Amino acid sequence: MTRLTLEFALRVIDGALDRAAELGCPPLTVVVLDAGGHDIALKRQDGSGILRVDIARGKAWGALGMGFPSRELGERAQKSPAFFGALTAVSQGRLVPAAGGVLIYDEGRNIIGAVGISGDTSDRDEDCALIGIKTAGLQP
Repeated sequence: MTRLTLEFALRVIDGALDRAAELGCPPLTVVVLDAGGHDIALKRQDGSGILRVDIARGKAWGALGMGFPSRELGERAQKSPAFFGALTAVSQGRLVPAAGGVLIYDEGRNIIGAVGISGDTSDRDEDCALIGIKTAGLQP
């Protein structure tokens, strides 16, 4: 089983930010969490808003907490708003149900962490997250 080290986390972030540059994204914030939801690494580009850290972390944390990407969290929230109201309360507001939070797997399909990105549209945040994970040699 691959461990999500600081080196891997930084590769994920740098890959995501390289993709953001290719797309012409505004300044992003990228956070990588381990499987327990703890920060391993975070980069906030110059000009990225101060709420972006909490949004990026909430996307990654929600994905870890529920076991599926934050895009799916958002889709499920639209279908079951009462459940997600309760989930928001239970999580103490720590999850963000919008695309941009992606689980990171090892070669055995074990969840080893998650990346969350905020700063552009949710779709582009997610695109950067997926590319960052792949660039690091890990599996989304």
